[in-house]
Amino acid sequence: MVVKRKKKEILVLGGGPAGMMAAIAAARHGAKVTLLERMPEPGLKLCASGGGRSNITNTLANEPFMDKLGRQGRFAEPALSLMGSIQLREFLASINIPTHTPNGFHVYPICENATQVRDALQAEAVRCKVKVMTNMQVVELVRTGERVSGVKLSKGSMTADAVIIATGSCGYPALGGNDSGYALARSVGHTMAPLAPALVPIITRERWPGELAGVSLPDVRVWLDLPGHSREGLRGDLLFTHNGISGPAVLDMSGAIARLLTKQFAVPMRIDLLPKEKAEQTLARFADWRTRSGKKLVVNLLATEVGLPHSFARQLLALSGAEPEVIAAELPAIARDQLVAQLHGLLLTARDTEGFKRAMVVRGGIALRDITSETLESEKLWGLYFAGEVLDIDGPCGGYNLQWAFASGWLAGLAAAGALPK
Repeated sequence: MVVKRKKKEILVLGGGPAGMMAAIAAARHGAKVTLLERMPEPGLKLCASGGGRSNITNTLANEPFMDKLGRQGRFAEPALSLMGSIQLREFLASINIPTHTPNGFHVYPICENATQVRDALQAEAVRCKVKVMTNMQVVELVRTGERVSGVKLSKGSMTADAVIIATGSCGYPALGGNDSGYALARSVGHTMAPLAPALVPIITRERWPGELAGVSLPDVRVWLDLPGHSREGLRGDLLFTHNGISGPAVLDMSGAIARLLTKQFAVPMRIDLLPKEKAEQTLARFADWRTRSGKKLVVNLLATEVGLPHSFARQLLALSGAEPEVIAAELPAIARDQLVAQLHGLLLTARDTEGFKRAMVVRGGIALRDITSETLESEKLWGLYFAGEVLDIDGPCGGYNLQWAFASGWLAGLAAAGALPK
């Protein structure tokens, strides 16, 4: 007589990219999977990712990719070896989400629609017979001896052979961010790395950026003007907001700024608006304007020949002590020197960030030291796995965080289902 083997029952907590990938991976390998999502629908933060376009991953190989994740990067190696950028793009193509890389680095779905990515993942989960339950609040892990055996809900309970916590971070609560995963992990002995908002706009002490809200500057260099911090900084676009500044270069630096702001009242930043030329070249440019275009307004020359937005050029002149209608031939030497200094080291002072409510990523989370990187299983409780942003690992803008979510979800799902390749 053949005894039919009972399917392994797995509960996945969280319906973001990590949770959906974990559910799909486990279900494809024979597990009976139920996905529990707190919000009315899964994947709301994914739908908002990349400004709604969803920068899914990038074209970096695994080694340089891990370098960008910082000191925790090596922890991601087993997950990336199973579901790196190439494998992820193949997987997405298999569920009718082909991808492209318009600039050779950032990878987007060809549809450039993050909601379609979410919908395709949800459809694949349903095809794999994953039971998706929304508006479900998990309040406690149930354990039997040294193993997890289910969860308690706000109403009722569910049993399981394994539980995967993929609840994300507390960032952007309007899109489902919450601290439930942290609390569940702590309840069984896991520790937490301190939390700080990351990939979040900066609020500046200076008020004038608010007058330029919506104005953007392409390719600037931003660095922290503090001892011990490299002047090399970060390159990228900068965007003025109603409260300060944002844009890729600023967002990538925001986690470090948030941490510094827990120890000091303000963090000075410098911005090189012309990173492709030296200050001496800019001085020579002004000398050329004086002789060749002496009757033209400096504000217009900054706009037409340097490429600065006109409103921002006027602000720079004001910061440099120059008259707004000054012509090149009459620009005082002291104002000229101040203007060059502003162009290559504009000072802005971070006094706060826009906080967890606007953070697309959170730095910190469940400490990695009690989690096995090869399986993402807890060393505190057998059968408990983790995936995605709930863990203390994060990267800059550019597809790093979504790639980690997809890869870690896949690894956790395979491991929970007992389907890891030998």
